Amino acid sequence: MIISTTPSLEGYQIDQYLGIVSGETIIGANVFKDFFASITDIVGGRSSAYEQVLREAKATAMAEMEVQAKHFGANAVVGIDLDYETIRDGMLMVTVSGTAVKVTKL
Repeated sequence: MIISTTPSLEGYQIDQYLGIVSGETIIGANVFKDFFASITDIVGGRSSAYEQVLREAKATAMAEMEVQAKHFGANAVVGIDLDYETIRDGMLMVTVSGTAVKVTKL
């Protein structure tokens, strides 16, 4: 499955637009990650614990969107948009959406 933020794919022709697909995930960081992240915030630097949580949440949302696109019969998703939100302390939401399409190689 080809997944792209662009509205078209170089070297491919979009034959059919199948509809909007999306994936969502809400993930919580545990108490230990929160503790170590707060220390990182105080002394500076990157919070690898939260970065890993964000990567996992993104991967889960993308996989959910891809499953939905395959259900539509798509072989690509174009125009994807990722959105990250904090919904409360320690709870992160990642949403991804795009247009499921059928493409052929030129």
